[in-house]
Amino acid sequence: MRLPEESDRPFSLNIISAIDVIFAILAFFILSSLDLTRSRGLPVNLPPAVTASAQQNTRITLTLAVDGTIFLNRQPAPFADLENAVRPLLAPDETTILIEADEQTNHGRVVEVIDRLRKLEGVKIAIAVRETP
Repeated sequence: MRLPEESDRPFSLNIISAIDVIFAILAFFILSSLDLTRSRGLPVNLPPAVTASAQQNTRITLTLAVDGTIFLNRQPAPFADLENAVRPLLAPDETTILIEADEQTNHGRVVEVIDRLRKLEGVKIAIAVRETP
């Protein structure tokens, strides 16, 4: 005996709405991961250079703001204690320190920072620039 509320249509599962939700989640993760790709340094106006080349394995980023403030991996670092702040971050072999100095930063301040960093053994120094075509 058949009850009147039962239908003759076979059971079907509609997955179109599930696919829409999956694509929305996928788009969210893609867009949010794009924002995480380059966040090592602070925003500074880098000087342009035609002969710029990419550096590999830069674990330490030192940023000099326009007012002369120094940031070590996005954390404020005092100039007087710069060597002691960098030393724990050095690798046992050669380490490259990327200096991101604003275009308007005093040249003497940049030279002072480079001079302090050259006192550390096993350190290579690279200066970040903006590539120009």
